[in-house]
Amino acid sequence: MKRFFYFIALLIAAFLAGSPLKAQVSFGDAKLFNEHWLFSLSDDSTFVRPAFDDSQWRKLSLPHDWSVEAQLSPTLASCTGYLPGGIAWYRKHFNIADKAARHYIYFEAIYNRSEVYLNGHLLGKRPNGYISFLYDMTPYLKEGDNVLAVRVDHSRYADSRWYTGSGIYRDVWMIAAPDTHFAQWGIGWHATSINDKMASVAVDMEVEKHSVTTARLEAQATLFDADGKQVASKRVRVSDGKKGITKETVTLKVSKPQRWDLSSPYLYTLKTELFSNGKRIDGSETKVGLRTLKFDADKGFALNGRWMKVKGVCLHHDAGVLGAVVPHDVWKRRLQNLKEIGVNAIRMSHNPQAPAVYELCDELGLLVMDEASDEWEFPKRKWLQGWNVGKPGFDGTFDFFEEWIERDVTDMVRRDRNHPSIFMWSIGNEVDYPNDPYSHPILDGSTISQPMFGGYDPKAPDAMRIGIIAKRLATCVRAVDTSRPVTGALAGVVMSNQTAYPQAVDVVGYNYTEDRYDQDHATYPKRIIYGSENRSDYEAWCAVRDKEFIFGQFIWTGTDYLGESGSWPSRGLYTGLLDLGSFTKPRGHFRASLWSEKPVTYIGTYPKHNYLSIDAWDSWNYEAGQPIRVVCYTNAPQARLLLNGKVVGEMKPYDQKTGIISWDIPYQAGELVAEGCDKDGRVMSNYSIKTSGRPYALKVTADRATLSGDRAVAHITIEVVDENGIAVKLADNNITCEVEALPNYSD
Repeated sequence: MKRFFYFIALLIAAFLAGSPLKAQVSFGDAKLFNEHWLFSLSDDSTFVRPAFDDSQWRKLSLPHDWSVEAQLSPTLASCTGYLPGGIAWYRKHFNIADKAARHYIYFEAIYNRSEVYLNGHLLGKRPNGYISFLYDMTPYLKEGDNVLAVRVDHSRYADSRWYTGSGIYRDVWMIAAPDTHFAQWGIGWHATSINDKMASVAVDMEVEKHSVTTARLEAQATLFDADGKQVASKRVRVSDGKKGITKETVTLKVSKPQRWDLSSPYLYTLKTELFSNGKRIDGSETKVGLRTLKFDADKGFALNGRWMKVKGVCLHHDAGVLGAVVPHDVWKRRLQNLKEIGVNAIRMSHNPQAPAVYELCDELGLLVMDEASDEWEFPKRKWLQGWNVGKPGFDGTFDFFEEWIERDVTDMVRRDRNHPSIFMWSIGNEVDYPNDPYSHPILDGSTISQPMFGGYDPKAPDAMRIGIIAKRLATCVRAVDTSRPVTGALAGVVMSNQTAYPQAVDVVGYNYTEDRYDQDHATYPKRIIYGSENRSDYEAWCAVRDKEFIFGQFIWTGTDYLGESGSWPSRGLYTGLLDLGSFTKPRGHFRASLWSEKPVTYIGTYPKHNYLSIDAWDSWNYEAGQPIRVVCYTNAPQARLLLNGKVVGEMKPYDQKTGIISWDIPYQAGELVAEGCDKDGRVMSNYSIKTSGRPYALKVTADRATLSGDRAVAHITIEVVDENGIAVKLADNNITCEVEALPNYSD
């Protein structure tokens, strides 16, 4: 069915800008460094030279994704959404105006295989396209014109199973700092105890000294409540002035602490400051959310002592036509709409995402499962001609795994550890998919019900290696943070049970293997199990709802996404509860009927068939007298159906076997209304759809009337309506939208 609305993100002043004006490096004076870059989608070794003539290069502002700008083609890989990669260079000329002793450049991420040069000197390389990193520019800076040159090599463009984007697609920051300052991601906190009367918060502060100092160094941590009132403070002497990093820890006592929770995500502000001979020389601010996490093999998961079900979704990082450059307000709308339908947790699939996403989850009250990678030491299949068809490719990240994976995992945890929303660290996704790449003799067993590429393959990598690697990566996580459990999303649980992988992690995620829950709970009674990736169907949810020991699930997916495409001209996978414009799809309404704590009723229709669909669109345009099945997704005890004010579907109780109430009626034009009612017949909620006429006009609405600031975003909805203003949901009119800046417009 053609959608009747089209989606535009209109951005003023900073087109396709990224996250809010806040860096999270923990030190220095951070300023956005996104403006006045030069770009060339080409490769030449001379581009690194400071004197190279780049006057004809394209001028742009970051963040930038060159792949989404390119021409779609059926000759390209379906895994990328039929979009290309390539090799490109970015250059930026700048002067240093301040008198700071040191200057750093901080990239939130570059996809991928980046090399960063300053005035012809290599600052460093970072192959992972999702990891944030920082370089010290100080040794190579000079007076006058300085030139940053960044090479991005995404020539192996089909290196992922979904759309990645290409380029410097997240924010860049310039950091000015004194010679002695807090270390990169050097501020960390965790609550050592919490009750209604008192909380103890341990604050770790790492001080980096680039030279020996005899000054009296002191580090101070101060906690403020949401109203800005100081609630605790402590200062400590930095133990030595030697060159290098010194770690100091203080404990703050908070009386009558407010909890961070899903319904009330209360945030304190932690202000950390560094003093030299009594003078403040560095500092930063960090949000703090006090909460307790408890995981139990029999009872599941408790947040702040309340046992609950995790109602999660998996999310990739693109936003349709915006590609990998997703503005803060677009993320906010997406997350708010997911929470509105009952979602309470997000899985970052399958990589660390933009800092703004975690900040929003902190503010909105959403749990986060942070995830490191989708691939370990060997490549997975990438589909080049369609989804799960044809001859696969085997590009990927495996070639830099051994050199970088421990640092990548450590950096993920160090960067993100202060977010109260994060409640689990995942070291990998489906690295144990049977025969993609690992294999084990148990795959020849007749009881294997999991998907796999054939039986045991003795030529494939030995699955026992999975457990060895899992122990390494879990150790990396625990070296930084022991306040949250380590997990992994297992695709081949039967095979992985033969390895040390499940024992290496604290909580074991099962992807699409609900049929293993009871058996493995009985076999491994101390194992904490949840659904780390699941279908949207009712049965998969019942396996969570009806089993106390399964604490939750993560639906694939929260939104539609680019890549992992079917046959051309498909652009992506459309399993989302929301579409690419963050509008709720029928399956999103169905999920709301299962998850929402608010009254929910929705109706969808389709020509009569003997099945119940969770993907029924709310259209009411058919042939007169045509038999139509009407399905109702509701959390009310019962529901009835009215057509033009008359009951055409008798009151029916909620169906515990299917989660859907349905009626079969002959089509008649007019208004169709479903009423979700309580046990006494009182209407709790309703949903109405109307027969529409032919397309007549466009209706345009925006989610805000004014735009202010250089990163403001308006979401504009364009609907095709008939003469009476009723949405024509079957309209297939081609609509062209142009965005123009008004001349001399300064407001």
